[in-house]
Amino acid sequence: MLLLRRCSSLTRLCSINSHRHPVTPALASCAVRFFSSDREEQFRWSRRWTHAVAGLLAGSGAVLAYALKQHKAEKADAITGQSAATLPSSSLPIFSQEEVSRHRSLEDGVWVTYKGGVYDITEFVAMHPGGDKIMMAAGGSVEPFWALYAVHNQEHVLEMLSEYKASHLRAEDQRKQQSLNPSDPFSSDPERHPVLRINNLKPFNAETPPEILTESYITPSVLFFKRNHLPVPNVDPATYKLQIEINGPANSERGGGALSLSLDDLKNKFPKHTVTAVVQCAGNRRSDMHKAKPVKGLNWGIGAIGNATWSGAKLRDVLQAAGYSLDDSKWARHVQFEGLDQDVGGTTYGASIPLRKAISEDGDCLLAYEMNGEVLPADHGFPIRVIVPGTVGARNVKWLGKIIVSAEESNSHWQQNDYKGFSPSTDWDTVDYKSAPAIQELPIQSAITVPADGAVVDRSEEEVTVKGYAWSGGGREVVRVDVSIDGGNTWKIAQLKGSNDGGDGGTAPPPGQAWAWKLWELTVPLPEDTEKMEIVCKAVDSSYNMQPDTIMPIWNLRGVLSNAWHKVNVRIQGEEEDQ
Repeated sequence: MLLLRRCSSLTRLCSINSHRHPVTPALASCAVRFFSSDREEQFRWSRRWTHAVAGLLAGSGAVLAYALKQHKAEKADAITGQSAATLPSSSLPIFSQEEVSRHRSLEDGVWVTYKGGVYDITEFVAMHPGGDKIMMAAGGSVEPFWALYAVHNQEHVLEMLSEYKASHLRAEDQRKQQSLNPSDPFSSDPERHPVLRINNLKPFNAETPPEILTESYITPSVLFFKRNHLPVPNVDPATYKLQIEINGPANSERGGGALSLSLDDLKNKFPKHTVTAVVQCAGNRRSDMHKAKPVKGLNWGIGAIGNATWSGAKLRDVLQAAGYSLDDSKWARHVQFEGLDQDVGGTTYGASIPLRKAISEDGDCLLAYEMNGEVLPADHGFPIRVIVPGTVGARNVKWLGKIIVSAEESNSHWQQNDYKGFSPSTDWDTVDYKSAPAIQELPIQSAITVPADGAVVDRSEEEVTVKGYAWSGGGREVVRVDVSIDGGNTWKIAQLKGSNDGGDGGTAPPPGQAWAWKLWELTVPLPEDTEKMEIVCKAVDSSYNMQPDTIMPIWNLRGVLSNAWHKVNVRIQGEEEDQ
């Protein structure tokens, strides 16, 4: 979402940089009215705007949140002068679209329009590391970007936007823009099951309701949580091509290699393998973390996780077919993935994983074309997605278009500036994304799906059955789940459901290859001396990793890696309450 500056800051920038490019008389007069002589203050506001702009054109809710926080926290410390939003409409200058379109570079200035307003963002582009994305809107309307990043189309953001209007676009040009009305890039998204709990419509993000999440060991594809960052691409399987590149260093004897494979090639030229594996979003259970202290991000409950069977070609087989050899391990460290989903400027979703995971015989990484025995659904990456068992969902790239063996990590926004964990003391003023590694393997996790938080149990039933899931990243097997009905004072060991009742998918996996979850269950008598129960669960994996008891020691500003003890509160209803 493009947040736009006040006329005062717009004109201050023009004044500061008048030696670089001319200032129009209209802008100059605005500068006279609102110019602040405090250069330090000018720099601070420009720096904050840099982060705010990224929220639109990089699609980062995290960066947008930084801007919102700054705006609210320092509203009282506003720059001297009256904002353009408070000016009479007639006092604002008017520009034509032709004039705006001349400002497409740092030399000429970078101007954009939004719903009849004109904004100069030259300085912000110059300072912002993601300036190449901002330049996509230069000289024209940002409304196509608004349509794409509809996640930011919220009331509090619109309220902020109203403060930044600096000037008008000529009425005739406004009418032309309105007649063009950018199409909705999400209009071709697939239909979704109505039972899914929606966190965001565009892009579509929804989770499985807890009460049905553990009804089946294998999560049905239509009920599997959906996590999209961009519109779902419409890919023709007949013309689909997967590009594989091995980018050896220039001074290497190897020099590189490349291969192009069709969907039929992947299905017919490589052995088909099937793996049962969990995919979990890094933000699963973010809502628990948000309750402890506010965080920014989609408010996922416990349903941003699912367990499915995935079938396809092994990633290592395809890399070897492209020419990868052991000699390449001398320089290669990462395998990058690029999706076919993209924003209006052509920037695609991307991520990477360590090379050792990609080429390991035991890593079980797949280029999957089937999910639960059927063709991969559109929402889950048709025709091909990467399945990286034991690894955060963000690296399981969907709609795969390119694979690159490289010495470097992916430079994608989602690898470099998101999906990272930080100290609880790190806030939006101090966060440095370069200081933290990208999340790969996820920590131990468990949650209670039945009963629901706030449920009422009739005392005449005499007992309560507690159900849930447990899983650990990196192939570490869940070996125990402890359950308490008194807030963690005393514990009982839950039953991990076996193969005969669909709980663990068959025989025990080899060490280090426990990619699937464990379902668990415990039936206990209702306590006689209380009308309330605080039910708690915690899991233990084969490395004896355990969930932390509280959230605050693991709290982080993005709300990722939330895996503290899961708790639900249940009320016991006595016979006298029925009457």
